[in-house]
Amino acid sequence: MISYKAKKTEFEIIRSADTCNTPFPFIRYGEGIDTIYCISPLHGRSFIVGRNKDGHFIISKGNGLSYSMHTFIYTQESQPQTWGLLLEKDAIRDFDIGREVEALGIKTNKMEYVIKLNQDFIYPTNGSLVNPVLLQYSVECPYRICDFAFIAAEQIQYEVQKWAVYNEYGYTKKHMVAADVLIRNLRIMHDNNILHNAIHIQNYTWALELLDFELGRTNNHPHDQTGYEQYLTEFFNRELIDTYEVINYIAWCFKEIVEFKEIDNLFAKYDFNLDKFKLYSSE
Repeated sequence: MISYKAKKTEFEIIRSADTCNTPFPFIRYGEGIDTIYCISPLHGRSFIVGRNKDGHFIISKGNGLSYSMHTFIYTQESQPQTWGLLLEKDAIRDFDIGREVEALGIKTNKMEYVIKLNQDFIYPTNGSLVNPVLLQYSVECPYRICDFAFIAAEQIQYEVQKWAVYNEYGYTKKHMVAADVLIRNLRIMHDNNILHNAIHIQNYTWALELLDFELGRTNNHPHDQTGYEQYLTEFFNRELIDTYEVINYIAWCFKEIVEFKEIDNLFAKYDFNLDKFKLYSSE
């Protein structure tokens, strides 16, 4: 875990959940007097800023880069593409959809605040200003599946031991315990017409919490891009493969042999029929 200096700024609360936790309006700043922590550079712009009374980790997203000496780096493909920065509309979407998903019984982060910082940053190309926005939430486990190479094996084992509560079918392979949770999550979301749209090893924690809904959609929060909604069926189908790849990666972490028939049957158990997508030989 790497520590970074940060400074506290004036702020405005844009969204607030029912929480007694303190807002942490921190921005990464090399000469600051506060400290924030990052587990790995793969987290990009998310930092640990505290612990709550339940012992869960409080995460703040959008505070700056978790690598480089620079807090934010702007690349020119489009003005919003500023590495380390979180835009207000994305933070609000993540917050609102995350709470909607949690209400369905899916294990996810517990949203706390969307915070706009009263700190101006200037785009280098046109001189326009932007205010950083933070998404603050808590998680049981701050380590994401993608962090496997950056954390001690003992820490992974500690987290995975907790999966026993999900293992009602007596699986002996760890990746199959996780697969049952991940595929069930997908069933719940798709039954409610919810698309995560970014299922990846970076968006699941080792407590099997599904995070990062800023690209997601629900009936209450449809996508506003022209024509996007008409392709939802294709996007929903893609999430089966996204989930499969997360399961495969977990198996690799533990050097477990993947029995693909077993996983395909588990998809079928949750009414996902992979057969209908396969290509048939013309011979």
